[in-house]
Amino acid sequence: MTKFHGSPTAPPGRPGELENALSYLQCVLVARRTRATPEKVTWSQYDVLETLRIHGPMTPSAIGESLGISRQSTSKLLRVLKDQFLIEQASRGTDRREQTTSLTEEGEEFLMRAAQGRRETAKVAGAALTAGEASLFAELCRKVADSLHSTPQPFPLRDV
Repeated sequence: MTKFHGSPTAPPGRPGELENALSYLQCVLVARRTRATPEKVTWSQYDVLETLRIHGPMTPSAIGESLGISRQSTSKLLRVLKDQFLIEQASRGTDRREQTTSLTEEGEEFLMRAAQGRRETAKVAGAALTAGEASLFAELCRKVADSLHSTPQPFPLRDV
């Protein structure tokens, strides 16, 4: 197993070894996901679909909050996904203004193809590692992802 050498940070303005490794891994994973799901779905739109897959039906405000994006951006993303028949919205309770957003059958099929791409990526990654390395890598990925998810970002909600 490759050991991490040196400091995880570098002098100001220069990326460190950890930053470079994360950036490279992200680029490779993005390219593989794009090949597995060639539909014209942006990253932000994919994030909305994946959030709905994981959490089930949600209100637009809950989706935006979960992804750290503004209300206006969330509305635009949902409009496009609805036009692509990947999501549907229904009134929630007696207040017709409050909508619940959920995946359509087409949205679920899209995500199944994306999942197949993830499985193939995991198979390739698993072949490059021993069983112990694969287990440790999965544990470290979860640890880093949980840390990133629970740490507030130092910048405000973004428009996409």
